Amino acid sequence: MKTALVLGGTRFFGVNLVESLLQKGVKVTIGTRGETTDSFGDRVDRIKLDRFDKASLMEETVGRAWDVVFDQICYASHDASIAIDAFKDKVQHYVFTSTLSVYGFLDHTCQEEDFDPYTYPISYVKSENVSYQEGKRQAEAVFFQHAPFSVTAVRIPIVLGEQDYTKRLLFHVDKVLHEEGIGLPNQEAEMNFISQQEAGAFLAWCGENRLNGPVNACANDSISLQDLIRLIEGVVDKKAKIMTTITDENASPYGVEQSWTMSNERATAWGYTFTNLQSWLPSLIQYLAKEKENIKLT
Repeated sequence: MKTALVLGGTRFFGVNLVESLLQKGVKVTIGTRGETTDSFGDRVDRIKLDRFDKASLMEETVGRAWDVVFDQICYASHDASIAIDAFKDKVQHYVFTSTLSVYGFLDHTCQEEDFDPYTYPISYVKSENVSYQEGKRQAEAVFFQHAPFSVTAVRIPIVLGEQDYTKRLLFHVDKVLHEEGIGLPNQEAEMNFISQQEAGAFLAWCGENRLNGPVNACANDSISLQDLIRLIEGVVDKKAKIMTTITDENASPYGVEQSWTMSNERATAWGYTFTNLQSWLPSLIQYLAKEKENIKLT
């Protein structure tokens, strides 16, 4: 992989993806609407385009070609379809960021074969007309059934990191710091996570190796919500107030009613070594707690 186009490389783990590619010596182009600044300077090329507009996507990439396209912002079959039309003669491999959500809630740890995009019925829709889960399922189906280039669909769980704009982990840290209630329907439910650094590095690795097919990516080990809260309690030295009555104000963004975990055995068998969740999660919680305390003091 000598050249790559990144769609969605200016925030959160898209930034980590670009950094990982640059570290590998890849010549990176970022496709962006130009509304978000980045810190890459002259280390990257830029194309101003609208990822969700077919005419823009095709016109702004005329005469260009890349070894790999990394697509962070594909949410439905419509998005996948226009990408195929735009890049069918311009790319050798496509890495699409998918999600654990394609599986739904199962009674076991999710394996790649639990959702089959090669046979899933396609309905051409835009993201605003379907759920997040169905949109990602449809996008995978279009890519694997119709793309003329090879495709990796990287299915990731919730991504954690210092630049997480969703602030879902920060929600829990903030509630414990301020001794406010956290609504959790099932404290014993377990979840997987991945760090923003590892998400970016793994995506780059998939492009480098041109892996074909869907693959799960998460840190080794899962954690129960109860143990996650205990980690936060240990860092901030306060006791959490867990509520079984769920309201709009106290509802945890991680408030699943049953365990929701995935296996990373396929990626491991392909040769990738994932981090252990406990090797970085406590330090991330410490960072968020310090940031929150600093904000409160100022």
